[in-house]
Amino acid sequence: MTDTPVRDEGRLGDNIAYFARALRSAGLPVGPGAVLDAIAAVEAARIGTREDFYWTLHAVFVKRHEHSILFDQAFRIFWRRRALIEKLIAQMSPISPGGQEEKKPQAGALRVAEALATPRQDQPEPVEKAEFTARLTVSEREILKTKDFAQMSAAEVAAARRLIAEMSLPQEEMVTRRFLPDPRGRRIDPRKTFRRSLRGAGAGIDLAYRSPAVRYAPVVALVDISGSMAEYSRLFLHFLHAIAEKRRRVHSFVFATRLTNISRELASRDPDEALARASKRAQDWEGGTRIAHALHDFNRHWSRRVLGQGAIVLLFTDGLERNVTRELTFEMDRLMRSSRRLIWLNPLLRFDGFEARASGIRAMLPHVDEFRPIHNLASMNDLCRALSGQANEGTEPRRWLRVS
Repeated sequence: MTDTPVRDEGRLGDNIAYFARALRSAGLPVGPGAVLDAIAAVEAARIGTREDFYWTLHAVFVKRHEHSILFDQAFRIFWRRRALIEKLIAQMSPISPGGQEEKKPQAGALRVAEALATPRQDQPEPVEKAEFTARLTVSEREILKTKDFAQMSAAEVAAARRLIAEMSLPQEEMVTRRFLPDPRGRRIDPRKTFRRSLRGAGAGIDLAYRSPAVRYAPVVALVDISGSMAEYSRLFLHFLHAIAEKRRRVHSFVFATRLTNISRELASRDPDEALARASKRAQDWEGGTRIAHALHDFNRHWSRRVLGQGAIVLLFTDGLERNVTRELTFEMDRLMRSSRRLIWLNPLLRFDGFEARASGIRAMLPHVDEFRPIHNLASMNDLCRALSGQANEGTEPRRWLRVS
């Protein structure tokens, strides 16, 4: 697609349409109306530089924060031919555009490269529509379960979302102090028994029984959506949406430079709509990382509201805090004391040679109950078993400090 010849008069509209089709293949919701708007915007803006052309198309095609990185990679790959943009817009502006250095591809490059790849001539063109159901073979499922989220293609991400919805979600039950009517209960309900006896004028006593009420443990998730965590946080938010859809009392928060409550947004039944609303609400998506500041806001404004009745806290971050101060240690200790269990989910644990040498990681590790990897579907299954009360080995966080 990038080798398409450019005529002397320039076919800017056709190339923008091809670029939009590539974005749609990469996973961006780009329709015919957006293509017409992009062509009109380029003609109206009187573009003269590559950077102006980039941001004009970005303003039209990118509607969500999580799509920005895919657009960036697609733009650099599609328009990588030297002087291609300059030749196309030369007839539209007298300004002489200058060159710009290309950056190395980052996360999402594999997904974009597959969307822009030209199919071989000796092979039939693949069908665009694909369905991901239980028809996946056993080998495909096993490969997908162990594949890293950041290395998945667009098709694999769609299949992973379907498998997340089919997971056996955590079912840990908590016995409360309240009682509910239960004909098989072992405890007599005096009030209900007396009411039954009054109906028969005291001629007989029909005993009523009750049992302690059982509830699911509340789950509170603090998800890092900074640039280094974007590829993992999206699928983890799908995991949280699946939990919130099947059980109550699931509170979700995201943070990069500030804390945002997205519990209501994830309550939407459609997962794509839920993540779209969440990304629209979180304005700092793929921004910097301020873990201590986010924990401080949570402990001050939200901990008393959502950490009652034995809540389990899932802290989803790599722990790479730039400015490590005593505030980080204090807020982590306060969070641990306020929750029944504090589980730290870190994608960096996927590396066999991981060592807790970063100052932020060493400051946080002593104040968590469990330290787990979260980088593929297999690690999500392990997390579900842990939340259901089935403990695994290798979750002691302090052993990483001793090794280091």
